[in-house]
Amino acid sequence: MQDVRIKVRENGPYLVTGRVELVDADGTPYSVEENFVLCRCGGSATKPFCDGSHKHNGFAAAERAPRHQE
Repeated sequence: MQDVRIKVRENGPYLVTGRVELVDADGTPYSVEENFVLCRCGGSATKPFCDGSHKHNGFAAAERAPRHQE
């Protein structure tokens, strides 16, 4: 099985690479390719997938993971 990676894109969607199963709230699977993007801005007309709305709606987010404090 290929490793799965989810990358937080700057002021954009989550980029998912690798084989995963994506299911809705009822447990019904979506048909997805090995690479796809998930909306973070809430403005997509194709939720849960990104349609590029973040480019026009002023979406800004914190993309950097906080440093782990021991």
